[in-house]
Amino acid sequence: MSSTTPPDVSASRNTAIRGAGKVVGFVDERITSSNWLKRNLRKIFPDHWSFLLGEIALFSLILIILSGVFLTFWFKPSMAHITYEGAYVPMRGIAMSEAYASTLELSFEVRGGLLMRQVHHWSTLVFIAAMSAHMLRVFFTGAFRKPRELNWLVGLTLLVLGVANGFTGYSLPDDLLSGTGLRIIEGGILAIPVVGTYLSYFIFGGEYPGEDIITRLYAIHILLVPGLIVALVTVHLMILWYQKHTQWPGSGKSEKNVVGYPFFPIYMTKAGGFMFIVFGFILLMSATVQINPVWLYGPYDPSQVTAGVQPDWYIGFLDGGLRLMPPWEISIFGYNIPLSVLIPAMILPGVILTLLAVYPWIEQKVTGDKREHHILDRPRNMPVRTSLGVAFIVFYIVLWIAGGNDFFATVLEIPVNWVSRFLQFSLILMPPIAFWITKRICLGLQRREREKVLHGRESGMIVVSPEGEFTERHEPLDPHEAYELVAHERPVVREPEPATDPNGVPNPNYKKSLRRARLSHFYFADVIDKPTRDELERVHHHHEEIAPSSNGETPQHGASDDQGGQHH
Repeated sequence: MSSTTPPDVSASRNTAIRGAGKVVGFVDERITSSNWLKRNLRKIFPDHWSFLLGEIALFSLILIILSGVFLTFWFKPSMAHITYEGAYVPMRGIAMSEAYASTLELSFEVRGGLLMRQVHHWSTLVFIAAMSAHMLRVFFTGAFRKPRELNWLVGLTLLVLGVANGFTGYSLPDDLLSGTGLRIIEGGILAIPVVGTYLSYFIFGGEYPGEDIITRLYAIHILLVPGLIVALVTVHLMILWYQKHTQWPGSGKSEKNVVGYPFFPIYMTKAGGFMFIVFGFILLMSATVQINPVWLYGPYDPSQVTAGVQPDWYIGFLDGGLRLMPPWEISIFGYNIPLSVLIPAMILPGVILTLLAVYPWIEQKVTGDKREHHILDRPRNMPVRTSLGVAFIVFYIVLWIAGGNDFFATVLEIPVNWVSRFLQFSLILMPPIAFWITKRICLGLQRREREKVLHGRESGMIVVSPEGEFTERHEPLDPHEAYELVAHERPVVREPEPATDPNGVPNPNYKKSLRRARLSHFYFADVIDKPTRDELERVHHHHEEIAPSSNGETPQHGASDDQGGQHH
């Protein structure tokens, strides 16, 4: 049975095709877009689950923008006082700001308003969590090395902006919880010597809480910071597109190529499907897991402080620092400087961000390596860098736990001072312990992989020699797997330059080279060297000599090894 297309439909379709062709031809003749599209649509991207962390951040940002646009239609960024007469009965007749009243209206009277509020909040949490995990992946794998130092700074700035915008949005409802958070920020501002009071008056529009802070935070939240985030995301993607993507070591991969799939249609199709998975996951959480029920806290009153609640996780470490800091205070030229507030609220975040920003150059100085790198490091092959990262994570987690010391004291039924004292000691002792344990684990994994490359995988089969000796037979690794285990450079421990030249003239750079050599020893002195070619040849020759004792059997590899070879 044949089908035919009616003449009028066929003619209209041909007309549409010819019209589209003319438009494409017109554009191509003027900007030669076809060559650009052909070149970029076939750009190769590697395929690994860890690369999806950045995509999760990007897709959650899209959901933040979409849900935020919806909320702007009803939210009123005003601190004008009104008497609530809305649908939420327990709050009727209570004086509150228009901002808080409009938040209650969004939650109880606007169709889908509560869902959109929760989507906006959960998307923000996922966005910052995905960015944090993505930055950790970049750090642990050395993806910040040349030529990607600029993108590391862009990513770090994006993380700071995400945290800042999350806090400004968290403060907009003008409920008791968000007001308490603003009060803590105001305390940190007042702790700044000399100019703290003036900054507080300027930001809040007068004596705290002022009358303008919600309006100003709203402008920052929906215009300034989102604009910067979108601009930096664009810059980040442009740099990523211009520089070829990093990839994990493996067979067929080198610093001069990229092994993966073309952007169109394979990568674009997979990314599109993953985007809807991220959307669905966030929407499912928003519909089933309640977050920030502002109606339970009531409108903000500067004379009251909430108890038993903590800020969002990405701000909790600052609150924890304030709770753990001893009550230190100094006086300089008649000015009292409360170190108990200034250090955790201002100095600590500044030191952390500065160290993170300059770390790529610190490692470059230590290693003396200024080459371009497109192959990622396996974290175990850089034990000191990995240990530093884990120590920082432990430091952050202890501060984060300290932000809820009252909660843990209540649950465990012990004095809150005991919890705080334990966390103070943990903040000092736990990061070095985590560093040492992580380094030992990395070195142990290196040693294990070295043995596996040299002697193969344990088979569980026992072989008896003519002399009666029992030994376990080892199966040789698949070549692709073995290559992945040795596809990293041997670290070179730098030695200091001579203190004097052959004529006895002192070397002016001796102390500098000595410091660099000590750092190099700290980074690489304990690293386990991978097998050399001579060692591999000797072991291979030894295996050939004992092969007859295994009845001439040939090790059988599973289908996954074959598939891996076909993939490469």
